[in-house]
Amino acid sequence: MSDSTFRQTGGASAPLGTSDDLDLSEARDWIALLKPRVMSLVVFSGLVGLLVAPGGIHPVLAVTAILCVAVAAGASGAINMWYDRDIDAIMRRTANRPIPAGRIRPQAALSFGVFLAVASVVMMGLATNMVAAAVLAGSIAFYVFIYTMWLKRRTPQNIVIGGAAGAFPPMIGWAAVTGHVSIEALVMFAIIFVWTPPHFWALSLYASGDYQRAGVPMLPVVSGAKETRRQIWLYSLLLVPVSLAPTVIGMSGLAYGGAALVLGGFFLHYMWRVKRDEQDEAGVSRSNDAPARAAFRFSILYLFALFTALAADKLVFGA
Repeated sequence: MSDSTFRQTGGASAPLGTSDDLDLSEARDWIALLKPRVMSLVVFSGLVGLLVAPGGIHPVLAVTAILCVAVAAGASGAINMWYDRDIDAIMRRTANRPIPAGRIRPQAALSFGVFLAVASVVMMGLATNMVAAAVLAGSIAFYVFIYTMWLKRRTPQNIVIGGAAGAFPPMIGWAAVTGHVSIEALVMFAIIFVWTPPHFWALSLYASGDYQRAGVPMLPVVSGAKETRRQIWLYSLLLVPVSLAPTVIGMSGLAYGGAALVLGGFFLHYMWRVKRDEQDEAGVSRSNDAPARAAFRFSILYLFALFTALAADKLVFGA
């Protein structure tokens, strides 16, 4: 990464800014490696897993456990950016990431990610228990080796199988408190696992050109927009009953069940709009991408709201 403080503008050298400006810009790049927007949802679902788990944990250890989840998620993101730097440089959506833009050296990003990954697992084991540390290590390994290095460039089912990587955090939070993984933790895992395909395929519908240029076999690229919309709808239909599983098994009460039904109704509404988006005979959308964009944004809000309801049902109503 260049540390030059000048750039050429109109044939004359102009200062980029003060050293403080450069330091702040570099710090932002290192933070960007951690994929903070993705991290926020990971941390929140891990926190909910910790809050709804039976038993108790010291507040300091709870904060440490959630910090470990955040650091592990960031480490996975950094390693992912290191590995995907070639296709990131091709796609408009990712071309300005720190590595393809030349602001951070690939080897430095890899070292950064590996250090954070190891540190997060070791700290989790020391602060909580070895089960939580093992599940945390498994989540990192799954995202890096199974999704990033194996599935992403080989199969349109990359998101379906790879979605497991993002479903680990509530299990980790649960294990940090209880020292084991039970059916309740697996139910939270299942909700995120089933939610991931419609969430990410909605994004892939309006970013399919990027994936096609980069040679990534996302479902819209391989099977077309029409089939992608059909798959989004099928997974959305499956998500609603899966989201009710906490109430069915007695993990939560009717307050959560009612919230899950209402949120599920809204989720189906947004995904039905995607399903009904106009198609031409080749399966290519003839409308704008507004329904897919709206569905993608709402899907994030949906998961936040659903897990908030799960935590509230435990903390407020004592389910």
